[in-house]
Amino acid sequence: MVTPTKTKVDKTGDTAVMRFEGDITSASESAVLGTYNALDGDVRKVLLDFSHVPYLNSSGIALVIQLLMAAGKASRKVVCFGLSPHFIKVFTMLGLAKYTTLHVDEAAARTATA
Repeated sequence: MVTPTKTKVDKTGDTAVMRFEGDITSASESAVLGTYNALDGDVRKVLLDFSHVPYLNSSGIALVIQLLMAAGKASRKVVCFGLSPHFIKVFTMLGLAKYTTLHVDEAAARTATA
C-alpha cells in the first residue's frame, strides 16, 4: 500500500527545507512540484529532506528531476539529505549528482549551502 506524500516547508531567510513524508510516486506531483512552485521568489537554497520517505519509485524520481531542472533555471541551489543508502546509489547511478549534492543529514546539507 502506498502512503500518500506530505510536504512541510521550513523557511529561514533565503533557505527553504522541503520535508517529505510518505512514498514518492506519480501521485506525488502536487506534494513535490506543487510545493516547490509555491516557494517564495526570494528562496535561493532548497534542501530536500528524504529522511521520512520509505519508498521512491521511478515516477517519483522523475518528479525530483523536474524539480531539479526548475531549480536550475531559477538559479536555486538544491541539496538533498536523509536518503537511504539504496537511494543514494540510485541517485548517483542516474547522474543526479550533476544537479544536486547528497548529504547524510541536515547539518551537512546546511553546511554545503552556506
